[in-house]
Amino acid sequence: MRLMNRSTKKIAFMAIFAAVNYVVFSYGKIDIPLAAGSSVAIHVANAIVVVSAFLLGPIEGGIAGAIGLSIADVLDPRYVASAPKTFLLKFCIGFISGKVAQKLKLSQCENRKKAITISMISAACGLGFNVIFDPIIGYLFKRYLLGVTAEAASIILAWTGGVTALNAVICVFVSAFLYVALRKPFAHIIQREN
Repeated sequence: MRLMNRSTKKIAFMAIFAAVNYVVFSYGKIDIPLAAGSSVAIHVANAIVVVSAFLLGPIEGGIAGAIGLSIADVLDPRYVASAPKTFLLKFCIGFISGKVAQKLKLSQCENRKKAITISMISAACGLGFNVIFDPIIGYLFKRYLLGVTAEAASIILAWTGGVTALNAVICVFVSAFLYVALRKPFAHIIQREN
């Protein structure tokens, strides 16, 4: 019975984090229109993906981010074609950040400064992956699956790379701040297995 309660809580919090991701991206982004009808956005939704992975676990946080941000893409005509790429990359952000946090024992860290450092390192790992792979996958997706010209795809690659890097830097700090603010309330709600 206790296992069922823990699972039910995790599923409920995955849904909540997916919804928060959707809201943060849909209503808190700054859109930058690009070539071929594409857009890129400055946003902090990736920080929510990272925090959900810290609090719920790598798989659960990755799934919450993937679902929430993919739904946001599907419901926005500027991003609808990017939804499959978003699902994959957001899952990877959460999974990598959460796994690094587990290895560095973030959930067991009582010292606030050390928790901030570990959360920033863990976030940087997941978001660093995204800085490298989001533009590359985006370029290949636009060029070869959507048939965008090489010139337009190159412009999109340059802008996407820059904005993704800016988002990553901002999200490293935001995710550390949010984790430190939420770790004690969540310690009583969700029992971690790590």
